[in-house]
Amino acid sequence: MTHPPAGSLLLFGSVLLLSVGARACPKFCHCTERNGMVVQCTSRNLESIPRELPRDTVVLLLSSNRIRRVPREALADLRRLRELDLSHNSLESVEDGAFAGVADSLRSLDLSNNQLSGLPRDTFTKLHAQVRLSHNPWHCECSLQEVLRELRLDPETVNEVSCFTSVREEYVGQPVIQVLDSGINFCNFHHKTTDVAMFVAMFCWFFMVTAYIVYYIKHNQEDARRHMEYLKSLPSTSHISKDYDTASSVF
Repeated sequence: MTHPPAGSLLLFGSVLLLSVGARACPKFCHCTERNGMVVQCTSRNLESIPRELPRDTVVLLLSSNRIRRVPREALADLRRLRELDLSHNSLESVEDGAFAGVADSLRSLDLSNNQLSGLPRDTFTKLHAQVRLSHNPWHCECSLQEVLRELRLDPETVNEVSCFTSVREEYVGQPVIQVLDSGINFCNFHHKTTDVAMFVAMFCWFFMVTAYIVYYIKHNQEDARRHMEYLKSLPSTSHISKDYDTASSVF
């Protein structure tokens, strides 16, 4: 019995691996091998991140789609991922733990030109990547400030991360980092707002209690007045006695 030469076996094995890699590439995407898989899914009208991605993906390009959210552990299997581009989508939320599994390997993350107004405080925990957040409708308040403190923002676009809305109207339109560098602390505004809300709630409670007491007193006074008028309308005891004596003398 003859055996195939070793070179043929190696060639067959290589072809098999390549075919498996090709099957692992998501539908509508294009994959190329460059010391790991580069997965190109740009402008594919995708509404979510593809689920079955090659485990050896090092670059994942998902820009110019219609993706609205990055769910928890969406990329957890991509332990070698170095670059992730989610720019020019419709992202409105990035869930806590969205980058679990890739925090150590990821070096570049692009979330620019989306619809993000805020992020959970632990979104980028242990993330070492340089992050782009420009051209999003950010709401400048305490939680955003705490998120930004944990990030390494892209220096070329850092001044394009601006307050679209803010807890203080005067900071709308200003770059977030410049506002924070000037010494502004959005968390102080948050505490002050909370204190004012508590004061207003206590005042309303006091007003309601006072109004109830006043109503109760007035209501009781009215009842007492009506009772006195009723008693006055009754015939007196002396008058009844005189009527009784008159009746007796007649009989």
